[in-house]
Amino acid sequence: MLVDAEQIANWESRYRAAFVNSLTGYKSANLVGTRDLEGRENLAIMSSAVHLGSHPPLIMLIVRPDESPRHTLENILASEVYTLNHVTPAIVPAAHQTAARYPRDVSEFSACGLTPGYQPGFAAPYVREAAVSMGLYLREHRELSINGTHMVIGEVVWAALPDAALREDGSLALEATQTVALSGLDTYHTTQTLKRMAYAKPDKPPSEVEG
Repeated sequence: MLVDAEQIANWESRYRAAFVNSLTGYKSANLVGTRDLEGRENLAIMSSAVHLGSHPPLIMLIVRPDESPRHTLENILASEVYTLNHVTPAIVPAAHQTAARYPRDVSEFSACGLTPGYQPGFAAPYVREAAVSMGLYLREHRELSINGTHMVIGEVVWAALPDAALREDGSLALEATQTVALSGLDTYHTTQTLKRMAYAKPDKPPSEVEG
């Protein structure tokens, strides 16, 4: 099957969204925790988190256009702090439900059965049920003219994770955290390590990392 741009443009909007959202393959599934300046908590699932740099540690989110109120984006811009929390199998139904359009005065934590927690001195809530959570300060925000989406760049200022998940080289063993992946808009996946490859060098053939 070969699909061209004209076909994609002429598809029904939900069909087109499902198709294009699946094209990039597996994505991260994160719950974004925020709180507005009046203390109202908000939680929303997103699959657009991308590593942007390690020094400083930067993560980028893409937030959809302002076709309806975007409480998460509004809270981030106002408070300049937020959390990212990995979704695990046990909380998939609750995490997915946070995508529903609740009124501003309804906390998705309460509505979806998840528990907010706070790190000392950090105003945004994390998800206690998540194995991996991190707090970020807003560093840059841009509205993209090409389609009205918002690029949000945050700096990681703390991270909480199981001791067993941290490898000797600094990488995370995500299977130890039971982190799930997301494809399209609604399909969640558990993962299994296939291979772990050694650092690639032009004068050496590809090799696997042992252990």
